[in-house]
Amino acid sequence: MSGGRSEILYKRFRERFKLDPTPCQDSLLRDVASFAVCDDADILVVNGYAGTGKTSAMAAVTAALRDFGVKSVLLAPTGRAAKVLSGMSGRPAFTIHKHIYRQKSVGADGYGSFSLAPNKSVKTLFIVDEVSLIGIDAMQQGSSTSLFGTGNLLEDLVAFVRSGDDCRLVLVGDAAQLPPVGMEASPALSREYMDGFGGVRYSALTSVVRQERESGILRNATLLRERISASSPDETFDDLRLDLEGIEDVERIGGGELIDTLSDAYSRYGEDGTVVLCRSNKRANRYNAGIRGMVQFKEESLVKGDRLMIVKNCYQFVEDIPGLDYIANGDIAKLVSISGYEERYGLHFADAVLDFPDYDDATVRAKVCLDTLQSESATLTYEQQNALYQGVSADYADRGTKKRIWQAVREDKYFNALQLKYAEAVTCHKSQGGQWDCVFIDCPFWLPEQSVDDLKWLYTAITRAVKKVYLVNFKDSFFKLS
Repeated sequence: MSGGRSEILYKRFRERFKLDPTPCQDSLLRDVASFAVCDDADILVVNGYAGTGKTSAMAAVTAALRDFGVKSVLLAPTGRAAKVLSGMSGRPAFTIHKHIYRQKSVGADGYGSFSLAPNKSVKTLFIVDEVSLIGIDAMQQGSSTSLFGTGNLLEDLVAFVRSGDDCRLVLVGDAAQLPPVGMEASPALSREYMDGFGGVRYSALTSVVRQERESGILRNATLLRERISASSPDETFDDLRLDLEGIEDVERIGGGELIDTLSDAYSRYGEDGTVVLCRSNKRANRYNAGIRGMVQFKEESLVKGDRLMIVKNCYQFVEDIPGLDYIANGDIAKLVSISGYEERYGLHFADAVLDFPDYDDATVRAKVCLDTLQSESATLTYEQQNALYQGVSADYADRGTKKRIWQAVREDKYFNALQLKYAEAVTCHKSQGGQWDCVFIDCPFWLPEQSVDDLKWLYTAITRAVKKVYLVNFKDSFFKLS
C-alpha cells in the first residue's frame, strides 16, 4: 500500500517540478515520496551541494504536498538564511528559534529563558535549510543556565517535531560548507550523529544542474567540493586549481584594483548586494576602514544608512516588536539615527534606531556599544565585559541580595547594549546562510600549504555569491595553467 502511495506522490512531484530533473534530483524526489509515507523513519537528511538544484526540488515537493493537503513549514537557523529561503521558495520561512521556542518569564535568579513550545501541528512536514549552521553547545547542554531549551538546538528541533501528531522532519544542507565554529563536522549532516536519533533516512544531490554548468562560480565551487570529498581530513595542498578560463563571473584582481572595482560593484549591485569576505576580524576591520574612507567617503564613525552586524545575542529592546523575540548574533541592521553619546564603565555607548531588513524592516530602539566596531576581537574582550559587569553591579548595590543585584544587571540597558561591527566586510563564518549578488573574497591563505578546512572556507565563500565573485590577491599558483 505504501509503495502505491509513494508512486502517486512521486508522479505529482515530477509534475510540479516542471523541468527535466537530473538523475540525482529524480532520486531525491523518489526518496522524499517514499519517506513521506514510510513507517520506519520520521527524519530525512538531504545533503545537497551548490548548484545541484536542491531548493528547486524541495519547492516542488512542498507544492505537491499542498495538493494532497499535507502542510509544510520552512525553517532556517538564522534570519538571513530564512529570508533567502523564503525568496527562493516563494513561501514564508521562519527561524528555528522563533518557531520552536517560547519565552518564559524572567525567574527570581534573573535569568530569562526560552522553553520548547508545544507542537500543535498535525501531519506536517518541517523542512529546515542550511542545517550545516546548526551546532551543539556542549557547555550548555543540561545546564540550568541554558537560554534555549536544553542548549542543544538540533536535539530540541527533533524533540519538537516528534512531539507533534504524525509530523516529519527534513534537514537540508551542504556538507562541504564550513561546520559550526569549533566543530570538525556539522552534526545535522553526520550519519554517526544523526543515527543516534533513530528513524533517519538519507539522500544526496551531487550533480550540478544543466542550466548552472556554465556558471564560473559553480564550476569553481564544484572543483573545490570534489577535492574536499576526495581528501583525507589531515591532507594538505600547495595549490587550489581554480579555473578562470572562458568565464566572466569569477575574476581575479590585485589590491591596487580593489577601490575602483568595489566602487563599480556598489554601482552595479548596490551596497546591500555587495560584501567582502575575510578570514579574521582583523582583516575585516581593515577592509571596513578602507571602504568607509575611500569608497563611501564617510568621515564619522557612524552615519545614517550604515550597515551594521550584531555580534552578540541580545534579548532586550524587542518587547513590543511582533515577530522579533531576540536579536541574534550575525543579524544585519541598517542605522536610521544615532544620538546620546556617553562614556560609562570604561566603554562608549549611544542611543540608536536600527532597521532589520531580514525581519520585515522591524525598527528597534536600543542602547549600543561602540567599542566593538573596530575591535579585533569578535565581541567585547573578557576584561571589558567583566569591567562592565562590575560597574553595572555597583550601581545596583542598594538592591541588597546578590540575586536582586543580578536580576537588575540582567535587565540593565548598558549591560545589554547591542555590540556592533561594520557589515561591508565580514568573516566568512558570519556570512553563512546569506547570499549577495557580488562577493569579494580576501585571500585567506598565508601558509605555504592549505588544509581541507581551508578549502571548505573558500567553497563557503564562493557559494555566497549569486552573480559575481572577485578573488583579491590570490597567488598565481592557486590557478590552473592556461
